[in-house]
Amino acid sequence: MGRAGTGTGTGGAAVAVAGPLLLLLLARPPPAAAGDSRKSDVRLVSEHFSQSPQKLSFYSWYGSARLFRFRVPPDTVLLRWLLQVSRGSGPACASVEITVYFRYGAPPVINPLGTSFPANSSVQSPFFIKMLDSNASLNISHPAPGDWFVVAHLPTASQKIEVKGFVPTCAYVFQPDMLVVRTVEVSILEPDVPLPQTLLSHPSYLKIFIPEYTQELQLELQGCAANGSLGCPVRLTVGAATLPRNFQKVFMCVSPTGACRLLLPSPPWDRWLQVTAKSLAGPRVLVAFQVVAALTACRPWNLNFQHLPQSSLNESCNASTGLLPPHPGDHSDHGLGGSSRRHGGPCCLASYPVIREDLDVVSVRFWPVDRVWVRVRPATPSVMRLYMDTGMDSGGSLTVSLRANKTGITNSTLVAVCVNAASPFLGFRTSLNCTTAFFQGSPLTLSAASHKADLIIPYPETDNWYLSLQLMCPESPEECEQASVLVETTLTLVPCLNDCGPYGQCVLLRRHSYLYAGCSCKAGWRGWSCTDNSTAQTVAQQRVAALLLTLSNLMFLAPIAVSVHRSLLVEASVYAYTMFFSTFYHACDQPGEAVLCILGYDTLQYCDFLGSGVSIWVTILCMARLKAAQKHVLFLLGTLIFAMSLQLDRRGAWNMMGPCLFAFVVMVTMWVYRCGRRRHCYPTSWQRWAFYLLPGISMAALGIAIYTSMMTSDNYYYTHSLWHVLLAGSAACLLPPREEHTTPWACSQKLTCHYQICKNHREDLYTVT
Repeated sequence: MGRAGTGTGTGGAAVAVAGPLLLLLLARPPPAAAGDSRKSDVRLVSEHFSQSPQKLSFYSWYGSARLFRFRVPPDTVLLRWLLQVSRGSGPACASVEITVYFRYGAPPVINPLGTSFPANSSVQSPFFIKMLDSNASLNISHPAPGDWFVVAHLPTASQKIEVKGFVPTCAYVFQPDMLVVRTVEVSILEPDVPLPQTLLSHPSYLKIFIPEYTQELQLELQGCAANGSLGCPVRLTVGAATLPRNFQKVFMCVSPTGACRLLLPSPPWDRWLQVTAKSLAGPRVLVAFQVVAALTACRPWNLNFQHLPQSSLNESCNASTGLLPPHPGDHSDHGLGGSSRRHGGPCCLASYPVIREDLDVVSVRFWPVDRVWVRVRPATPSVMRLYMDTGMDSGGSLTVSLRANKTGITNSTLVAVCVNAASPFLGFRTSLNCTTAFFQGSPLTLSAASHKADLIIPYPETDNWYLSLQLMCPESPEECEQASVLVETTLTLVPCLNDCGPYGQCVLLRRHSYLYAGCSCKAGWRGWSCTDNSTAQTVAQQRVAALLLTLSNLMFLAPIAVSVHRSLLVEASVYAYTMFFSTFYHACDQPGEAVLCILGYDTLQYCDFLGSGVSIWVTILCMARLKAAQKHVLFLLGTLIFAMSLQLDRRGAWNMMGPCLFAFVVMVTMWVYRCGRRRHCYPTSWQRWAFYLLPGISMAALGIAIYTSMMTSDNYYYTHSLWHVLLAGSAACLLPPREEHTTPWACSQKLTCHYQICKNHREDLYTVT
């Protein structure tokens, strides 16, 4: 479901419409009874839930979206979301469109970039609304109890790489609040027991427990009359509302003749089912009726640890009538195993026990007990239940891989497969659409032409999932009477599919105690699992980019040579350090195949940033021509300050610009001092200005302009390589000339003396006594 509405103006509200059960209630109290606005329903109580706000980010991958998790209590009749957005007051704070997604049972599967999903993925279109930086609300009638997720993000991020702290930014803070109205008086509807109801102005709230192995649920209205007249102006709503898909059943019985029934195949097992009855007559019109519920049992054939022959299924199913679990806390004859159950006949499914093996966070493996293969027969579906109702399994991807035995399947047979939540699909003989009462499953087929089938479900709902398989013979049913096929099942829950591949990184995200995973892609690859190569770089482009970013650091050989030539050994060692770690950091920073990491990525990045900052620091202080002791003290203090600031915030612009500006002030102060003392411009030589200082300053200014305002994700490999060249070139030009009393390459000449490193330019006379 797509865009639902937009909020405009200050204090405006977003109008969201999603079917007849999504009501727009902007700012009014819980709804009063129909036809009696002066009196409220005393059976309803309201509760308020809130979470701490989060700062929104521009969308680039799933980790840039902000996730909120709420738990809706049972017997809720109205759910109201209050969405609040606040922004800063700076000049960069403009009105932007915010997208908010809603989903029941699992985080929403979103795709703002329009990328492709992996093959064989089952993805539902998300339900979302778009709003400006104002307040909005969204109301849902009769929501499903359990986990509800809200995800919000700003528009798609731009490709420009902005330096943190250099460009003004704006903070957009998002906070959703959840208000629920639930009923404290609910009538229990028992199987085959008529429940009288009277409607005047308030609706009637009912619920019925659906035990495990229930095949069908039938609801019927009997003896319905309105003020003694014929007809039944009653609307019955069965089930709870979910998003993005809503499978609530609504039926009305206005005809004065005929039965009024609703048949629900495969209702959700082992839970309460909500039923709401509302009068369609006018105010002060009394409507009386009876509700009767009938449950049809589905007696399973449990395959424990023994391997039974082909004929034992029919023999065990026809030998006796099995009993189903009774109503919880009810041991009377009205339970599922009592005499009121209809058609407790032969088996309707073969249940295969499944072992759940927890491997890691959001990582689970399911496999049948004491066997690898599952035998699929034509008589009844073979069902496997996957226990995924822990509340922590919805943050990964459910993968189903099936492989049929080639010798058991023929050209005229096929294996129909359905993957459903809440209850299994059992109606293979009538339809292959995998639709149960309140869920649309995912169909798969195995045939002689295709022995394998795969299915990927990103962020599966928190519930028990069921894998149903049955052998079908569409052309000649008589061939299926004694046939059977062995199917190998591989069922896993993984954080990221294939660990996001070679061009992505699987990142484990957290919101409070809830964990979920997402893929961060590189080298132009995109998509849910980094499988969309529409904008991907080729291997040749990756290698060219790696060579540009690494070999451009060889430009630092120029300032190293100049420093050694002018006896600036400390400066030369700093440039060598920068060249080494910048080269190997960018060799490790590459995605895909062109990668070389000699140390940890974080260590290389830290050393690269530290070397770049210290290189600028020592170059500017060297230009100040301080005394040796003062210069080396400042060298050491500046290095320590850079090390501390980069540890606090590695990407902050002022962490590098602050010390460099201080060094620039020291340099300007010393130059002005020398100008005033000598009464002549410093440096004094026009050749020094024309051939060294002005080119060096121009390269430094151009490098800073490229680094701060011209880099994007597309041109990063070229602009950042140019930044390396300009930084090294400016350092080589800006280094001051050697002292008058030193000769070129003096350090290398002194190393031949073996016993003397430094030359004395004055004699110290001592008196020996």
